[in-house]
Amino acid sequence: MEKLYLDNSPIAYYIEETASKEWLVFVHAAFVDHRMFEKQFDYFSGKYNLLAVDILGHGNSIRARKGDSVEKMSYWIDLIFQKHDISAAHFVGVSLGAVFIQDFANKYENKVLSLSCFGGYDINNFDINKQKANSKNQMKMMIKALFSIKWFSKANKKISAYTDEAQKAFYDLNIRFRKSSFKYLAGLQKLVNRYPEKQRRYALSVGCGEHDIPMEIEIVNEWAEYENCEKVIFKGAGHCVNMDVPQEFNIYLENFLQEIGS
Repeated sequence: MEKLYLDNSPIAYYIEETASKEWLVFVHAAFVDHRMFEKQFDYFSGKYNLLAVDILGHGNSIRARKGDSVEKMSYWIDLIFQKHDISAAHFVGVSLGAVFIQDFANKYENKVLSLSCFGGYDINNFDINKQKANSKNQMKMMIKALFSIKWFSKANKKISAYTDEAQKAFYDLNIRFRKSSFKYLAGLQKLVNRYPEKQRRYALSVGCGEHDIPMEIEIVNEWAEYENCEKVIFKGAGHCVNMDVPQEFNIYLENFLQEIGS
């Protein structure tokens, strides 16, 4: 995939326009970057036009200026759409990425063909008690990072992935995360429960791994029930399901997208 930078922004993105079909957009989890989707890029190459974005403070999206914040991620993605004449796309987000693709849908609903959210939660209907518990767990991890990114990465890989191969891959990406980038994540709270719930005009799929934390599995089950949407719990996977069971993930996602188009 070709690496590009969005003009007048800190955002790096990666694009492959080889297919005559629709666009597929990938947004990664916290503390890693677009490379967590490498096995998805290989699988979907030639089947869809591909776009991946490094979230502000991650990967190569580090040239931040005064006033830049994660609240602008949707705006920057829309500028990428305008630059490459992308009218609409399917979105795939894992963990933190699921937050940003939902925020994009809140602001640019007519540019969304579908959302696939894995290891995430409904940002328009996030229970305050779960939100507090989530914030508490994140704070514990951040304290480790302040002492040592290496220590933080070793602990984080066990939370974020289940298989040995996926844990190693996650660690190799996480170790590159900069302590200075933590400040950007503070803006996430401004994206949660900001917009009222409404009927979606696009297809939605939600999921996680069977070895994810119990609260995440509970969130996914409840979300799927009240949205009456597609749901998947991947066997043999933890939080970052696309890294733990890439083949099963790719097949599921491809089937979901084909069903939408049929």
